[in-house]
Amino acid sequence: MPWLSCMAAIIWRESLRFVHQKERFLSALVRPLIWLIVFAAGFRAALGLSITPPYQTYVQYQVYIVPGLCAMIQLFNGMQSSLAVAYDREMGSMRLLLTAPFPRWWMFLSKLLAGVCVSVLQVYAFLLAAALYGIKFPALGYVAALPALVASGLMLGALGLILASYVRQLENFAGIMNFVIFPMFFLSSALYPLWKMGESSVLLHDICALNPFTHAVETIRFSLYQQVSVPALAWLLATLAVFLLLALIDRPGRRLA
Repeated sequence: MPWLSCMAAIIWRESLRFVHQKERFLSALVRPLIWLIVFAAGFRAALGLSITPPYQTYVQYQVYIVPGLCAMIQLFNGMQSSLAVAYDREMGSMRLLLTAPFPRWWMFLSKLLAGVCVSVLQVYAFLLAAALYGIKFPALGYVAALPALVASGLMLGALGLILASYVRQLENFAGIMNFVIFPMFFLSSALYPLWKMGESSVLLHDICALNPFTHAVETIRFSLYQQVSVPALAWLLATLAVFLLLALIDRPGRRLA
């Protein structure tokens, strides 16, 4: 089928780009490993964790932050993929891509899926490194986490695509990335449970609870233990639907080519 062949070709192109950019893979792996080994080692004594689902007993802080670091990999990858879209637009290759006899939304959906495939590979590489470090999850949990990773990767990638479509100059994109990445990451349950945040500020707790990244983290966390958090999954899918709609439809003011 021509449409699927088009999608497969775009995914293959983005995969080859990723393979040839070894620095990108190493940075995607080193960044969460530094958080896991250095940050977690410093804070595990200071941050106490109660027994909350999906955990059946007390867990080490290193174990707690792994799902958040998985989501962090996807967050950074989503922003980097959208930066690649902005770069292709500036270089003119995006205009060439859109001359293909397929709808724009299909082309961008294909690029979005390509970015998700890359991010999922990065996450599993990190989980392998974490397992070698001694942090392991149930064997079936690694399989059960795949749908959660795809959903969260699509949501974060669509957010990046929305940003890329409105950025006029490539030089401005790095600042916008930081403006999005750091608030989403730190105002979430990636590094500490929401109840811990609520002890210091009810307002911050509510902001974290509304953050889509929080629900992506919790969906991944529960899936690694072969469980489902229905509220987190529902919020993630609702946000995914909204972001996909905003990312793929043409609207005035957008600049995708």
